Amino acid sequence: MATERCDESVGVVIVWQRLATSVVHSSPWFEVHRDAVVRPDGGHDTYVHVVAPGSVTVLALDDEDRVVLTRQWIYTHGGTQWRLPGGGVDPKDASPVDAARRELAEETGLRAREWEPIGTIHGADSLSNHVDHIFLATGLSEGESALEAGEQDLRVHRVPFERALELVRRGQLPHAGSAHALLATALRRLTVSD
Repeated sequence: MATERCDESVGVVIVWQRLATSVVHSSPWFEVHRDAVVRPDGGHDTYVHVVAPGSVTVLALDDEDRVVLTRQWIYTHGGTQWRLPGGGVDPKDASPVDAARRELAEETGLRAREWEPIGTIHGADSLSNHVDHIFLATGLSEGESALEAGEQDLRVHRVPFERALELVRRGQLPHAGSAHALLATALRRLTVSD
């Protein structure tokens, strides 16, 4: 693996070089790797990082421009949070959009006719390779949810788009993928209306 850094003043791409890697911890959800590396300055070092599968976040909008939000206890942050539906990309998912379809249905019981990619988020670059794929889902219809055992506390709410933006503005919707989806969509709406 080589990681590029562009030195604009010289026009040269400087890379990190991985000499060796070892897995120091493995779980069903992620691995921790320890890499022997050569830094861009030529020095030898060790880089420890988490290798994780991707995830998805879904901005589901109904015909009344209401955002589908979930409210659930988030163990790693020790509290209940507002966030958009989403979850991990499983090996059985053919693509991130397939994972998004599955997660929306599992968490909310909703299906969507139209799917549009909004972008990707790299949430913790120095710590992990994790990528969150963000999608807009519209043309919603009801189905059945299939919550996993650890999600029985999840509650689904529909709030006006502007109210969801206000949650982001007040810091009450701290999930990066959720905030990005709402802000990117709000910016797109501003651009279209200009």
